[in-house]
Amino acid sequence: MSEPVRPAPPVLDLDQSASAAAYEPAPVLEGEGGKAGRFWSVRRVPAGLLAIVLLGCAGLLLYDIAAVRAGRPAMQWRRATAQQLAKWRLEDVGVLACAGAVMLLGVILIVLAVTPGLRALLPMRRRTAAVRAGLDREAAAQVLRDRAMEVSGVQSARVRTGRAKVSVRAQSHFRELDDVRADLDSALATAIRELGLARPPALAVHVTRPPAKKR
Repeated sequence: MSEPVRPAPPVLDLDQSASAAAYEPAPVLEGEGGKAGRFWSVRRVPAGLLAIVLLGCAGLLLYDIAAVRAGRPAMQWRRATAQQLAKWRLEDVGVLACAGAVMLLGVILIVLAVTPGLRALLPMRRRTAAVRAGLDREAAAQVLRDRAMEVSGVQSARVRTGRAKVSVRAQSHFRELDDVRADLDSALATAIRELGLARPPALAVHVTRPPAKKR
């Protein structure tokens, strides 16, 4: 007698982890798609340049200090710097200018450290905690421009996509301007929702007639 066929086990929605033999369910975020913050820039170039400058200055200063400890005279630049600093006063223009430049550099470094950067990348809604996606602002503008050109009566369109607002300037060579703008509002609002952005931007549409050609 043949053995009874056992039913196959149900297939689960699994997400592969770091190990090829270990699987665990992918966590699903609650709500429409979960919160998605902006992408942070690693800023390798500013950090690398600052590290090189600080490393060079620290190495030169430590070498000079070690040379003085060994009984050798200090370097000429260090003696000249000490003499110049002894002559300067706090109210001198040069001292105030140097202090302002150093303060400005410090403010710039602080701003770079506490701001995300990558303003051209718009975060998209997250379906799972393990996946993050972003959409380039120029790509989003191109998609919205193509959708605007599909509206009847639109001759040309310019789309500017920001993080909080989408500005559309279109020219219509026929149909009433109010009708064209209403169709653009509806079509572009739908297109913005279909982009799947975490924070859908506001929409501003301006429709005008093309300039008359001079004879």
